[in-house]
Amino acid sequence: MSKQEDEQSLRLGIPKGSLQETTRKLFAHAGFNLRISGRSYYPDIDDPEIQCILIRPQEMARYVDKGVLDCAITGQDWLLENNADVAELADLQAPWPNYGMVRWVMAAKEGSPFNSVKDLQGKRIATEAVGMTQRFLAEHGVQASVEFSWGATEVKPPILADAIVDVSETGSSLRANNLKILHVVLESTPRFIANHRALENDWKRKKIERMVMLLKGAIAAATRVLLAMNVPRDRIEAILHILPALATPTVSTLSDPNWVDVSTVVKEKQVRDLIPQLYEAGARGVIELPINKIIE
Repeated sequence: MSKQEDEQSLRLGIPKGSLQETTRKLFAHAGFNLRISGRSYYPDIDDPEIQCILIRPQEMARYVDKGVLDCAITGQDWLLENNADVAELADLQAPWPNYGMVRWVMAAKEGSPFNSVKDLQGKRIATEAVGMTQRFLAEHGVQASVEFSWGATEVKPPILADAIVDVSETGSSLRANNLKILHVVLESTPRFIANHRALENDWKRKKIERMVMLLKGAIAAATRVLLAMNVPRDRIEAILHILPALATPTVSTLSDPNWVDVSTVVKEKQVRDLIPQLYEAGARGVIELPINKIIE
């Protein structure tokens, strides 16, 4: 690839594993057709100026830091674990599987003498996030042996480790293994990151900024819908009073001078309460429409 071609091509890291399917869904809502094959590590995307590479989130920040990738999606936890020098452009927390907030917690066996990080002086801690754990211990003035865990971390106390630092979304795995939480080490969400040098390239920066705008717009729309209805002119104030305070309704004239069209964006969870109230206040022909993107 020539230098000019490289400057007109964006290398995008797509997270492999638990974030993979939701990332594909996010890009679909943003207007990109991202196709991930079961065997290929190079997903197809319907933009010839983007080259996608499928990589584990744990490694993503390192490759963006080095400039192997121009931009990527990974967790904030792995940014800190890799101590990566990258630009964080967006928090992509969304109400979809694996795109919410996760917690890294320090835990020990129920009934053990460990109730605080201070109790782990000189003890053994198993974790996949060695760097994060070592920094947390240092912040509390504790010296302990931190061992890398290849998986099944929650089953290691009390025989293979005195305590663990592990990721938890619901806490169900911890409870199933009779573990108690000592501390929340970190709360993490998915982030869109970029290489600093890539952002110095005008073409790449604009390409990245436009992509981030669309992704954020898709997330903003994830929990909202459009409500539209016909309203008698003498009932406009009553209808506007019912609609949420943050809504900014659009009022349009209809062919019948006695009626207007009112449309607004609301949170989806509010709809089941709003529609009966709107009907009782005089609204008719109420329709609810899905939204793919909201660009603030």
